Amino acid sequence: MAAPSHRRSLRSRRALVVTAAAVAAGVGAGVGVMNASAGTVDLYHQTLAAKDGWASSGTGTTGGAKADAAHTFTVSTRAQLVKALGSATDTTPRIIKVKGTIDANTDDAGKKLTCADYAAGTGYALSSYLKAYDPAVYGRSKLPSGAQEKARAAAQTRQAKNIVFKVPANTSLVGVPGTAAGITGGMLQIQNVDNVIVRNLNFSATEDCFPQWDPTDGDDGNWNSNYDAVTLRGATHVWADHNTFTDAPHLDSANPKYYGREYQIHDGSLDITKSSDLVTVSRNRFTDHDKTMLIGSSDSEPAGKLRVSLHHNVWKGIVQRAPLTRVGQVHIYNNYYDVTTLDGYATQYSINSRAKAQVVAEANYWTVPAGGKVAKLLSGDGTGAVKGTGNLVNGTVTDVVAAYNAASSKKLKTTVNWTPTLTAGLETSAKNLPATLATTAGAGVLK
Repeated sequence: MAAPSHRRSLRSRRALVVTAAAVAAGVGAGVGVMNASAGTVDLYHQTLAAKDGWASSGTGTTGGAKADAAHTFTVSTRAQLVKALGSATDTTPRIIKVKGTIDANTDDAGKKLTCADYAAGTGYALSSYLKAYDPAVYGRSKLPSGAQEKARAAAQTRQAKNIVFKVPANTSLVGVPGTAAGITGGMLQIQNVDNVIVRNLNFSATEDCFPQWDPTDGDDGNWNSNYDAVTLRGATHVWADHNTFTDAPHLDSANPKYYGREYQIHDGSLDITKSSDLVTVSRNRFTDHDKTMLIGSSDSEPAGKLRVSLHHNVWKGIVQRAPLTRVGQVHIYNNYYDVTTLDGYATQYSINSRAKAQVVAEANYWTVPAGGKVAKLLSGDGTGAVKGTGNLVNGTVTDVVAAYNAASSKKLKTTVNWTPTLTAGLETSAKNLPATLATTAGAGVLK
């Protein structure tokens, strides 16, 4: 007999106190090793449950569950994290427990580094850069080149060497409960590796000190930054679960404008590109961000990859790309979207399907403020598909695809070429998502 609903909610909030029978059935975030004395799940050896999204396909996603004692680390500083990660080509299973907040913008001794530190000795100065590439003088037909652009690139390379953390295969990177675990100012790069788990971490303030001016980007040009909080490039079998992503404390509203365009220091929150495949993104909280999640880096990415499941995530104060999808088969279910403007972040759209992407969006919940337009919840280029079922807007079942198509000339296709089967935990009704995800999504929930 199923447990009463109030008991299920209590168990979800605790997230860790799970019976052996429940673990065997895949209840909670995943399947893990039981601690017999405490009756709790060992988060660090926990693996993705069977049929829990695309990352459970094939060999599944186990991360560093097989790590021995010599490859189990607890880290609290940038230097310790770098050492624990080791070589990006080392496939030895490892578990990395992140205790507290790691500031990526520090040196090996823990000294705080600033943008000026990265620029020192390169010859770069923003004032000189702005003077050199002023569109009124330099024009708008080509990318910047010359001394100041070379200096900017050199300074950016110095920052990248410090803040980009390359994650090897067979790794579990997990925040220690109760320690405000996370990484500020850094980027996890999961590139051309298989079998990675990232859980219970706060990602904040991933900022590029040296954005590049591109006068050819759009009608008016744009400033483009270089770092995502988490980036997947050619990665397979990745499970990102119970993390929180935010721009804070420096929000986009504080960005100045140069050449009439926002000086954007943030890129993506969690991008899945370069033919990455078999990814599950579950119970994360995305907030206060513009270009949040990119699935597929270009319209020309080859078919057959970019299979991604997104479920039970919260998207609040997100401008766009929640997600933007290309090419792949993407299942978006049981997510909660609050498109009310937050901290100056006003939603343009939630889900974008382009480049023949095959998206199934079911049982999601949107909170739309008074005057908000349902037709703007989706977007596309006229080639992408979204099959939508059971989606709610302000508690009412709404055909969000039909609403978009009625108002757009670039219509979304309404049928897809696949049927999701890896759907463990799918709730057929979205009505309770705003309440339940308020206490079960994001970092710090797992105990």
